[in-house]
Amino acid sequence: MAWIEGLVNHLAEAHALDPQSISVSESEAEVLLELAGLAAHSSGARTNAPLLCHVLGRARSQGVSLEALSETVRAAVQ
Repeated sequence: MAWIEGLVNHLAEAHALDPQSISVSESEAEVLLELAGLAAHSSGARTNAPLLCHVLGRARSQGVSLEALSETVRAAVQ
C-alpha cells in the first residue's frame, strides 16, 4: 500500500486535494481488488477491471457506499 499512498499524496498536492478524500483504506483496497478480479474473470476481458474501478469511483463520489456497490456488482455478474 506504500506505493498507492505515495501517489495519493502526490496527486493531492498537485491538484490541491485533501489526501483523505482520495485515499483508499486496506479494506477498501481488498474489496476493489476482488471486484476488479470478478470483472476481469466474468467478462473475459482484463480491461474491464480498471474500467469498473473507475465507474465505482464515480458512483462513490455521488454518495453510494462501496458495500452497496459491491453487493450490486456481485449480484449482476452471478
